[in-house]
Amino acid sequence: MTAIAAEPATGTDALQRAREGDHDAFAELVSEHEAMVYSIAYHVFGDRDRASDLAQDVFLQLYRNLGAIESESHLLYWLRQVTTRRCIDLLRRSRLRAVPLDDVAELQSPESHRDPLLGRTLRDLVTTLPESQRVIVTLRYQEELGPNEISRVMGMRVNTVKSQLHRALQSLRRKLEER
Repeated sequence: MTAIAAEPATGTDALQRAREGDHDAFAELVSEHEAMVYSIAYHVFGDRDRASDLAQDVFLQLYRNLGAIESESHLLYWLRQVTTRRCIDLLRRSRLRAVPLDDVAELQSPESHRDPLLGRTLRDLVTTLPESQRVIVTLRYQEELGPNEISRVMGMRVNTVKSQLHRALQSLRRKLEER
């Protein structure tokens, strides 16, 4: 008789097992979502250490709140919301307005490889936006969330998200033209 190796469960199975105390299942959840959490924090702060610390805090909070997570889609929503709110809280506490980006090559999207200077310039300009606009731009263009999803994550009305995004884009256009 041959033994059939169990395939690692993902998504809802891993979530259920993690809720039941399976540390390997929790590690699967972290592995599956860590890039997204880190990416949001890194694009808001532009600092690897700060993004890494924030991601660890978010996953520690997740571990403490696993019982409240209902499904894989709820987990994704919860992680985005907690990450976004933690970023905003840290920005407010530190009154951080602009951060130089040292690791440009790693941050660049495929589109910005065509013009690295433009990619760097845009990232630098995004860091000058007010904190809520910076987070909205990050969620919209880095995480590719729509206004309705951003609204839920940030706890804002959809029209507020749209107007903040519009203002942020106008500001970026204006600043880009000034350069």
